[in-house]
Amino acid sequence: MAVSSTSSSTASTSSSSSSTSSTSTASGGAAIANNFDQFLTLLTTQLRNQSPLDPLDTNQFTSQLVQFAGVEQQLKTNETLTSLLSLNSAGTATSAVGFIGSTITADGATTRLENDKAEWQVNVPRGGTATITIKDSKGSVVQTQTKSLVAGDQTYQWDGTTSTAQKAPAGEYTITIDAKDTAGAAITATTKISGVVDGVDFSGSIPTLKIGSISVPIDQVKSVVRKS
Repeated sequence: MAVSSTSSSTASTSSSSSSTSSTSTASGGAAIANNFDQFLTLLTTQLRNQSPLDPLDTNQFTSQLVQFAGVEQQLKTNETLTSLLSLNSAGTATSAVGFIGSTITADGATTRLENDKAEWQVNVPRGGTATITIKDSKGSVVQTQTKSLVAGDQTYQWDGTTSTAQKAPAGEYTITIDAKDTAGAAITATTKISGVVDGVDFSGSIPTLKIGSISVPIDQVKSVVRKS
């Protein structure tokens, strides 16, 4: 029993020293001190029920205290990161509101037909030909055309004329481009859309800019033009 008493005394001294050290640290120390009593209760119970022939080693006791402090510090770090993310989200939201009234260009294939005009920015790595398909908001094909494309950026305009020579109503239309180079090899065509931002949606994980009923994630914006 003398061995157990000595180990308990040593452990108690070590825990007292650790507690004093914990309460002296800035900010994070307060959280450790709040839970330290519960931790000491668990350790005291462990010491009280240990075998006198195999008492708790002082080094093991110290290691447990260090591990406990490490876990508490990680929790505080996570809380700090969460706060930083919240501040960053607030900053992004504030920036998104600043887009209202500006003309943006963004990645996308859906744009609005207004006044018999819809426009897409198209880019292909090599010149060739393309089959261009335009669909309405219900997914129905309204126009299919074959057009030559040059390498690099270019603008494709549609006057709203359908394959049946009728005028399509104003609304949202999506373009699909199946392009091939002069050798007949398939090439990837990328499209961008432009429009004036008239609203912002904050319901998603990132703000979404609104061009009419078209939604554009803010991270897809490529350029912004604000008229004075």
